Amino acid sequence: MLTVERVSKNYRLGALGRRELTAVRDVSFQLAPGEVLSLIGESGSGKTTVGRMILRLLDVTSGRITVDGVDVAGLRGAALRDYYRTVQGVFQDPFSTYNPIFKADRVLALVKEQFLDDVPSAAWKEKVERALAAVRLDPGQVLGKYPHQLSGGQLQRMLIARALLLDVKLLVADEIISMLDASTRIDVLNLLAELKRPTGGRPGIGVLFITHDLSLGNYLSERTMIMRRGEVVEMGATDKVLGNPQHPYSRKLVAAVPRLHVRWSELDPALAAGVPAGDCPHHNGAATEDGLVEVEPGHLVACFHDRAAGCPM
Repeated sequence: MLTVERVSKNYRLGALGRRELTAVRDVSFQLAPGEVLSLIGESGSGKTTVGRMILRLLDVTSGRITVDGVDVAGLRGAALRDYYRTVQGVFQDPFSTYNPIFKADRVLALVKEQFLDDVPSAAWKEKVERALAAVRLDPGQVLGKYPHQLSGGQLQRMLIARALLLDVKLLVADEIISMLDASTRIDVLNLLAELKRPTGGRPGIGVLFITHDLSLGNYLSERTMIMRRGEVVEMGATDKVLGNPQHPYSRKLVAAVPRLHVRWSELDPALAAGVPAGDCPHHNGAATEDGLVEVEPGHLVACFHDRAAGCPM
């Protein structure tokens, strides 16, 4: 179980670091094995920063990130290496992950060198073939080739296979299909859907699916969290958050999703303008510690109003 508790990330700006930028503020959520949580927001909303803090690529300024009760910030040496056996990330641009002068299967060989050096060669070869088969790749078509000889979809699926070699429990998937063509996107989405199912007595993989595309999140995830300017503005079951958005920002995002055979002028003007679905929930209910109000079971919404204008938040 991944638990993110009131996590914030601040950056120091300027030559002497006198200014401070808050990229993420008081973000809290949980992610269970076999669950897909979509983290949705526009560019600059802080969603990638959250993923990088989970992967220990960025330090947390305040708050805690725990996996199965262990605070990941304190992991060092062998403990950190063990953490990466179970938690891995796949990022937006697969081409940047590969060194163009090495063959693509080098990323798989690095897994053996760093984590599974004691596995015999024959057993390793079988393990690689199983992992590639799981992502629907033929070893003969991808192993031994340079990155430029493979498609973006093939390279992306090889990165997922790398995670499977480690029996990963949590996958941070950050915009992993935004650079792929439409026909390849559905293959990768279906693959992620398969990974979350339990197999062979092993619990399904938990996936943090970071995206700016609501339609993809709606297709894949059980729960959705929407971020704006570093803060969570709405969170809950996907059908509630995207089917009945309450926060003005969420309503704008839903209205902006292209619809076949529907002109922009035909959309609900209130939805497209981001008009709140009702009164600000903070005036009618008690907020949680992270500033959200439960407007219906499992559906949490942040304050609508400008704090500077006298909002109680």
